[in-house]
Amino acid sequence: QVQLVESGGGSVQAGGSLRLSCAASGRTASSYAMGWFRQAPGKEREFVATITWGVVNTDYADSVKGRFTISRDNAKNTVYLQMNSLKPEDTAVYYCAASPGRVLATMRDQYNYWGQGTQVTVSS
Repeated sequence: QVQLVESGGGSVQAGGSLRLSCAASGRTASSYAMGWFRQAPGKEREFVATITWGVVNTDYADSVKGRFTISRDNAKNTVYLQMNSLKPEDTAVYYCAASPGRVLATMRDQYNYWGQGTQVTVSS
């Protein structure tokens, strides 16, 4: 089992920044790739970013490339999502997730464990 706890959500004006954190505990986190997804009201949960724990590889949704950065701190078993130049369309509940294996994972069904989510609201 892997437990994931997100933090760092909040409300910000368009153009602002937020940093989300995801603390992982339980089974060895280094065995998992980590990802961020988001779900806006009335929409499907969508991929945002992913990172591997070993050799660092990352991937992003086209909608956030150049604005969001995913990173991790192995010593703290924590993954971060730095979000800059936020837009109203980034408003959603953001979820952290863990995927078994060491490869990048961009699909929801590749992930076994999910956090409870944290709300991000961007006003225009």
